[in-house]
Amino acid sequence: IFRRKGKQMRPMFVFLSAQMQGGVTPSTHVAATLIELLHTATLVHDDVVDESYERRGFFSINAIWRSKISVLLGDFMLARGLLVSMENNAFDLLKIVTEAVQEVSEGELMQIQKSRRKVISADQYFEIIRKKTATLIAACTASGAKSAGADESAVEKMKQVGMNAGVAFQIKDDLFDYDRKSATGKPAANDLKEKKFTLPLLHSLSVASREDYRHIASILRSKQMSPQKVEEVIRFVERSGGLTYAHGKMIEYRDKAIGMLEQFPSSPAKDSFIRLIQYTTDRKH
Repeated sequence: IFRRKGKQMRPMFVFLSAQMQGGVTPSTHVAATLIELLHTATLVHDDVVDESYERRGFFSINAIWRSKISVLLGDFMLARGLLVSMENNAFDLLKIVTEAVQEVSEGELMQIQKSRRKVISADQYFEIIRKKTATLIAACTASGAKSAGADESAVEKMKQVGMNAGVAFQIKDDLFDYDRKSATGKPAANDLKEKKFTLPLLHSLSVASREDYRHIASILRSKQMSPQKVEEVIRFVERSGGLTYAHGKMIEYRDKAIGMLEQFPSSPAKDSFIRLIQYTTDRKH
């Protein structure tokens, strides 16, 4: 875990939010630590739930040590995060972050439930990604602002900035699933193989002819999708404009987040924050 720490974008959101709202404090470091510990714990648990043996291009904890140790390790990191906040009397930050972790769990459960019904609506998709991804980034921006002593109005505004940036972030991840040359370390078409309905596919199905819809739906209903069938679905999504549509929605949410930041005074922290949000949609992995 320590060797493969990822981009650590969530702590960056915490620090930049705090800097914008008055300055980084010891409480900000607690918030960033709490967020990163809990986020890493959810990733370890996710790999067990998804039976995934790869994380960021390397073997996952689940692949090396199997599910029992993975679950216990995730639990340990959750406990460490809780203890860090308790030891620093950061109860207000703990409330923000634990509410977000609850939403993440609800989002994952909702996705599993809806995937069994084979097709979900666009509204359900946005509700799922809001819960499973955006709420944790919103917790970063809210806790960062809170740690700097911002008033409740500013904390709520920063939370909404994080929510919109988080939706854009997740749509970008969904687009990576259709990238045959993705550098994410995540297997290509992984979401498709797991029958997860993401925005590119949902849009393509919504505009498909009855014949195409039935054909693609029959592929998605099959117990196992061969590489040829996966490639067929990817070509269908490309042909139907699903990637273009999802990219447009991603930019829409990114711009909404940046637009909300414009309410705050100019500062180097604000400029860096805007660049970080732009990076969430421009990144290559």
